[in-house]
Amino acid sequence: MSYNYVNFLWDDAKAASLDPVARLVYRSNLLGSDQRITNTGGGNTSSKLKENDPLTGESVEVLWVKGSGGDLRTSQRENFSSLYQDKLIALQGVYAAKPNKGIKSESEDAMVNMYFHTTFNLNPRASSIDTPLHAFLPGKHVDHMHPNAIIAIAASKNCEQLTREIFGGEMAYVPWMRPGFELGLAMQEIARKQPEVKAIMMGQHGFISWDDDEKVCYTRTLDFIEKAAAYIEQKYAAKGGDTKAFGGRKYASLPPEARSAAFAAILPWLRGQVSQQKRFIGTVQDDEKILRFVNSKDAARLAELGTSCPDHFLRTKIKPLYVDWNPQSEDVAALKSKLAAGLAQYRKDYAAYYAACKHANSPAMRDPNPTVVLIPGLGMIAWGKDKSESRVTAEFYNCAVEVMRGAEAIDTYISLPQQEAFDIEYWLLEEAKLQRMPAEKELARQTIIVIGAGSGIGKETAHRLVKEGAHIVCVDLNAAAAEATAKEITDKLGLGIGVAGTGFSNCGPAIGLAANITDRASIRTMLDQVALAYGGFDSICVTAGIFVPSDTTGHIPDDKWALTFNINVTGSYLVADEAFKTWKDQGLRGNLVLTTSANAAVAKKGSLAYDTSKAAANHLVRELAIELSPLVRVNGVAPATVVQGSAMFPRDRVIGSLAKYNIAYTDDEATESLVRKLAQFYADRTLTKSPITPADQAEAYFLLVTKRLSKTTGQIVTVDGGLHEAFLR
Repeated sequence: MSYNYVNFLWDDAKAASLDPVARLVYRSNLLGSDQRITNTGGGNTSSKLKENDPLTGESVEVLWVKGSGGDLRTSQRENFSSLYQDKLIALQGVYAAKPNKGIKSESEDAMVNMYFHTTFNLNPRASSIDTPLHAFLPGKHVDHMHPNAIIAIAASKNCEQLTREIFGGEMAYVPWMRPGFELGLAMQEIARKQPEVKAIMMGQHGFISWDDDEKVCYTRTLDFIEKAAAYIEQKYAAKGGDTKAFGGRKYASLPPEARSAAFAAILPWLRGQVSQQKRFIGTVQDDEKILRFVNSKDAARLAELGTSCPDHFLRTKIKPLYVDWNPQSEDVAALKSKLAAGLAQYRKDYAAYYAACKHANSPAMRDPNPTVVLIPGLGMIAWGKDKSESRVTAEFYNCAVEVMRGAEAIDTYISLPQQEAFDIEYWLLEEAKLQRMPAEKELARQTIIVIGAGSGIGKETAHRLVKEGAHIVCVDLNAAAAEATAKEITDKLGLGIGVAGTGFSNCGPAIGLAANITDRASIRTMLDQVALAYGGFDSICVTAGIFVPSDTTGHIPDDKWALTFNINVTGSYLVADEAFKTWKDQGLRGNLVLTTSANAAVAKKGSLAYDTSKAAANHLVRELAIELSPLVRVNGVAPATVVQGSAMFPRDRVIGSLAKYNIAYTDDEATESLVRKLAQFYADRTLTKSPITPADQAEAYFLLVTKRLSKTTGQIVTVDGGLHEAFLR
């Protein structure tokens, strides 16, 4: 078969070079690499292989199957469970004998812990709930995928009839059943009664296919998806294609610049609204496909139905929030008003859904706010605990949109019944998995802007804060320096999972932006870009500064005096003043940390403009603490001279200082050696006798943006090694 809707990637030579488990990993990675085949974290694969039993030395059949969690695209050997196949089959007798077999959820859940008793070779990877689907089917190799094209058929009103029409006798059908033991038994019975069948359509879920040859299994999986996609696209084109999709267009998109401006205006406010229980990070999407959906006549109807596939709504919740806003005749103020009303109604609907579907032992109601917001003319906003999760949420709703497009092209789209959806969302096994997850890091769910992140203290602070889970916006006058720091972070941490889009939706835990803090418009542009990237921000650390020494007569030119105050004082004020507009709009408590200096309290020769500007910055901290309270805490960090890694200490200034203090050096001496000498000279003037590093300063910024000093505001934290001249007087 030639492929137009999937990629055939199998390489015989590559496969032949691998051992059997590695070939399973290889097949899995190939399937997971194509989002038309399965979504992030979705689907699973398996192989039944001969292994030597470590206890008896005998050859036994072992089921290797993708374990709980993980992503096929990136899975490695350690992401697969290994289980004795004969023991898995023997569990059927255990299940049949269970006294509560009539209560499906209880007996299903009880079986999950039984998988541990079938583990081969002490493999620690927990088994997936889908394990019986793979164990009970006859094929040596099994692929269970969630392709949009297949789910479009699975989520159609006449799914069973369409399955016969499209695939003939090649694919059987099983109605919706929650994944688990009972579904595995049902599939086993289908395979027994229809031995010619090599695949099963899973109503409102996906499909599963198998074969005794792994390449044939892989190829068969692609063939079914290709056939489904071709059928859908033929019907879609016959119905008018994109121009008639979702009932045709109701609204027109705003131009790109207008969309960005509108998103920037509403995102921080909206983030505050959905973050009433826990803070969220946002991802914006406004590409052609999502705009085609949100602008359509049927968008409101289909959005209200919610998603069909369990993989989808676990991320996107039971349904998105669709706001019927007319981008051509209504302004942003009207949009905010409609969003506020929509959010209030969404929370009521979610509470009613919970009340109607809950069981006596259901977990407490989760956050009732939407994770997907759809706005005509603008696009989609997806929310998650971090950027990676919000990107995955966006990806999954994109999948849902494609499913609805396909289902409506060939039939009528139907969603999962609410009770079934609830039983998946509030599954006790899912709750147990959530409870086992490690505690979130101290700065998780937060976005922190570090101004001056291109070098020195700012760069070190960016690296310190990201370790604690923060998303970092690296800002510098030098765009390349800001981007370099952000790249250092993303190279170390990666972008996370999820299909990245374009522009700011493509970012990960850090981005680099340029801004001139002496220019209010530049600051506002930067803050708007932060909103587009993450939805808003929580704290700002201003580490940018300038030092202009006096000449040998003690004189400093007027323009250098003005520049020093513009950057060291006025710049911090402008940042605070612009940021406070966003903080107020967002309504979430935040932190502002400014950089002052030990020089603010110690007058010394040769730094007149710098020292007086830092004294002003000290008082600016106190004034802003009053002006921005109670929403924002404002504090300062006062370093003593930090030479290492500082942009304020280029080689010529280091040499000038060494000469000034009569410290021996040679003209050809390495810069690193010169810096060390000067740093030690400054250290010897302190009580601790240790050079002060950017890392020392970064620790102070970290403390001030956490809740550890949550009752501290209007204060200056000195990190000067113990300069007694700067003691409070």
